[in-house]
Amino acid sequence: MLTYDAFRNTDPPALTALWRSRTGQPGLLQPISLDLLEQLVFAKLYFDYAGLIVARNDGQPVGFAHAGFGPSSDRNWVSTESGVSCVVVTRPDCPEDEVADGLLDRCEKYLGDRGAKVLYGGGATPLDPFYLGLYGGSELPGILDSDAVARRAMAARGYQEIERTVLLQRELCGFEPPVDRRQMLARRQTAINVTTDAPTPTWWEACTLGAFDLTRFELTPRGGGPALASATFRSLEPSAAQCVSRGVGLMTLSVDPEYRRRGLATFLLGEAFRHFVRLGIVHVEVQAREAETCALGTFRRLGFQDAGAGGVWRKN
Repeated sequence: MLTYDAFRNTDPPALTALWRSRTGQPGLLQPISLDLLEQLVFAKLYFDYAGLIVARNDGQPVGFAHAGFGPSSDRNWVSTESGVSCVVVTRPDCPEDEVADGLLDRCEKYLGDRGAKVLYGGGATPLDPFYLGLYGGSELPGILDSDAVARRAMAARGYQEIERTVLLQRELCGFEPPVDRRQMLARRQTAINVTTDAPTPTWWEACTLGAFDLTRFELTPRGGGPALASATFRSLEPSAAQCVSRGVGLMTLSVDPEYRRRGLATFLLGEAFRHFVRLGIVHVEVQAREAETCALGTFRRLGFQDAGAGGVWRKN
């Protein structure tokens, strides 16, 4: 008999085992550990036991789903106006669609009881309270196309996919930045400023990114003045992981509107990758919305290859 209840203090080993049962599913970090779940999920200041729903079949855990909220407008606390079901994980040998539907039903009730007027499926900025570093790539991509159980559950309960995301990767071995007139001009006229252990701008970013090492690059005029472009990367592994990070993920990339279409984003990323190569970083991941054709074009010109796709779902 299937039952559903909220997270208990004794559940982490079972949730770890459920995650490991999906070995081979693209986009789920493996191997998972209790320490990683504690650091990236349970230790969040806004973690609520009631939002993590566990499905049990005759008392044995067969799945879990996790619902949460995004930040307030000032990004200094949580807003309950919009809620998101972040992940739906089921054991492959259970009645997956039935379990997933029951889990999603309880997530919706949890979010609605706390005031959510709009429900989303799949974490993505700014509705990204949990699972960065565990699901997707450099950022949370919504629900991955490879996550067939979650996608079927969303569709069955009336969610619609409203935004597509593209995940891209490239190895840095042999990387050479492009050279053309615009890149040469940027090299003569600008300077790169690098900030390691970069501070997070708000409380929300401190919560969601605090487990990772951040590196910020700013492109400034050689004569001084505000930054023309900037990019922030995170280590793909949490800073407390028992290994040296060998990969980075791009979190933000911006160019002053007055200086767009001058090749500055390409130049800045190229210089950032050269910096990472010197540090021994071998792998970089990026993500963009499918509609961001300029960003995708820039990434592909730099040698990135598509590594997956996903989408954000919404239910009014």
